Amino acid sequence: MGRAYRWFGRPLLKFQDSEKAHLRSLRILRLLAGNPISRSVLRMIYSPKKRVAITVFGHEYTHPFGLAAGMDKNAMALRGWDAIGLGFTEIGGVTQQEQSGNERPRMFRADNSLALVNRMGFNNNGSKKIAMTLEKHHKRHGKSDIPLWVNIGKSKTTPLDQAHLDYQSTLSALWNYADVFVVNVSSPNTPNLRELQKDDGLIRILEACHSANLHLAGNEEHLKPVLIKVAPDLTDEQLKHMVVTARAHHAAGIVVSNTTLERPTPSGVKEASVFAQQGGLSGKPLFTRSTEMIRIVHEMTSGDWPIIGVGGVFSADDAWQKITAGACLVQAYSAFVFEGPSIVKTVVSGIDQRLKDSSFKNLEEAVGSATKNTTNEG
Repeated sequence: MGRAYRWFGRPLLKFQDSEKAHLRSLRILRLLAGNPISRSVLRMIYSPKKRVAITVFGHEYTHPFGLAAGMDKNAMALRGWDAIGLGFTEIGGVTQQEQSGNERPRMFRADNSLALVNRMGFNNNGSKKIAMTLEKHHKRHGKSDIPLWVNIGKSKTTPLDQAHLDYQSTLSALWNYADVFVVNVSSPNTPNLRELQKDDGLIRILEACHSANLHLAGNEEHLKPVLIKVAPDLTDEQLKHMVVTARAHHAAGIVVSNTTLERPTPSGVKEASVFAQQGGLSGKPLFTRSTEMIRIVHEMTSGDWPIIGVGGVFSADDAWQKITAGACLVQAYSAFVFEGPSIVKTVVSGIDQRLKDSSFKNLEEAVGSATKNTTNEG
């Protein structure tokens, strides 16, 4: 099915607006997952037959491969992501206020480089409406079989000095439905948002989220994990400083990384026009930098802080490299556009095979193994 998508599905995308094709795919997935027969067909075709379990944040994941934020901002196709066999799903970014986002067109494909450029601008239905969507989903279908993560961002009109209240409000509105929260202070498409990666802004946000988290949980034991998501454009020193700050202020882990403002060398005139667009770039060109950042964080935290690897994951080998660099879980976004839903089975089956071919007893032992080897050799 993956080859069929590359031969027929991907070429058809070239004739469609990227954002419209994205929304159309979500609607189709939701429709197919809503019918018991077609949902069973989805499971039969796409769901991995292998189980590569790993325990993170006190919860066992059937395998480490999940959906990154941005693909399903408004929780449109939750049953569909479960049906194609993902290990977990991250919705959002969700903001406190409903937002239409930036002007269109705002999503662009660079097919030869397997890259996307977007300047969506946190377009979403807002925390209250999305909470209602999740409430209806829970009443009709019950809690999802796979962990639900929620990516939260700042509303565009909220001043930076009030951003912590904005994040806190969104976390509170969605707390009952999420298993994990991801604090997004690294999107390049909301003006000045990346300023919140600096100490003062980040500390205020994490403390405000922790306060709401503790209030709703009732005690430390039932806190929901709150992670931070960082930009690949940080220097190594900035990354290390941010890790120290985040760990000191209740962040349970880190997502590495968001989209980049850097651009690769284009393969031709068409790609040059795509790369000239303002916005964040995701996809294959992000792989090397995001993997190096994973290695840095794993080394400085001695593997004691969960790292989620995202950026350029298109194959089992890509996922395995991120895992051995230090990521306990991995996510994909652009791969679903360029490879289709068969990427899930491909990646999970490949991880399972690499684990069998190794000396590791389980996936936990593989996490950070390349970093450990480098350290030992040094």
